[in-house]
Amino acid sequence: MKMIAHCGLDCSTCEGYIATQAGDEEALARVAAKWSAQFDADVRPENVLCDGCRMEGRKSGHCDSMCEIRKCCLQKRFATCIECGDFPCADEEFILKHAPNAGENLEELKR
Repeated sequence: MKMIAHCGLDCSTCEGYIATQAGDEEALARVAAKWSAQFDADVRPENVLCDGCRMEGRKSGHCDSMCEIRKCCLQKRFATCIECGDFPCADEEFILKHAPNAGENLEELKR
């Protein structure tokens, strides 16, 4: 079952989400190392823990405090950014460029 984030990405396919839900500390460490290299940042396993962008509970470090799309949706009280009259904004265009399935997920929700 898909779990669509504010931006349209499917949280249920995220490595961090999967490792969190499995309670797999080794997988969390692997994801943290991968994301550290990928984003040239110091990502620790505790920064990977996530129960989903739109769900109650833990959020990854990025989703919790750095994701401008999530911040915007929460401020405007939108479930997803497709509800916004400014869709797609520059932040969302970046997501759509790198993850076209995010747009498909949002269009599916819109119907």
